Amino acid sequence: MLKVGLQLYTVREEMEADFEGTLKRVAELGYQGVEFHTFFGRSSEEVQKLLTENGLVALGTHISYDRMLTTLDEEIVYNREIGNKNLIIPYLGEEQRNWSEVFNNLKQIGAKCREQGAVLLYHNHEFELTESYGEHAVFDAMYAEVPADQLQVEMDTCWVYYGGYDPVAYIAKYAGRLPIIHLKDMKTLPDGTAKTVELGKGEVKLEAISNAANEAGVEWIVVEQDYCENPPLESIATSMEWIKNYAKNGGSVHV
Repeated sequence: MLKVGLQLYTVREEMEADFEGTLKRVAELGYQGVEFHTFFGRSSEEVQKLLTENGLVALGTHISYDRMLTTLDEEIVYNREIGNKNLIIPYLGEEQRNWSEVFNNLKQIGAKCREQGAVLLYHNHEFELTESYGEHAVFDAMYAEVPADQLQVEMDTCWVYYGGYDPVAYIAKYAGRLPIIHLKDMKTLPDGTAKTVELGKGEVKLEAISNAANEAGVEWIVVEQDYCENPPLESIATSMEWIKNYAKNGGSVHV
């Protein structure tokens, strides 16, 4: 059964204004785990206490590529103290996309994570699908170049879709290497750009993706909405309602 988490970047302004209250509300809505992108100056002891009080699991943390290169030991220790083993690179700026260098660095970071009981994952956007490395999309080249024991997949299924590929096929392709997916919906605007929306409000085939994730052995589906037109806490409540309806209709998700 799939477990349901939230990428807290979705409620970043709320977290900054009321870290404790926002985590409480996330738990009340039915999310079982959270994926951090920053801790807003809280100690690992403070964060761990809040997670325990609210019955939440730290399922992962997004950590910048630069910090992975320079302060990895510190990141591993902090995350271990809050009960998280999954360290995730969230994004690479254009100036960082020297892919040969990136792949070599991922091998080193991933090996160091493994030695210390952590797991390195990479979270994609659309450019890993639209840019090439040799004869392959960067997405596929990355996971071909870096061994599975050094790098796991956090697949953002919305950006796979926006990049022109079938998320269901990609989930099946990376089964066994895919502990976490991001479940995200979007609408394509007239200028061709993507607008992220609440689950069920857009064009992404969420049920098919969720079914494929369950079949592929994914542990966590993580809701993320990059930008919300509605108040973010309302948006994540709406997305949770979609998940609950999916579960009522036979979806393999624990809510």
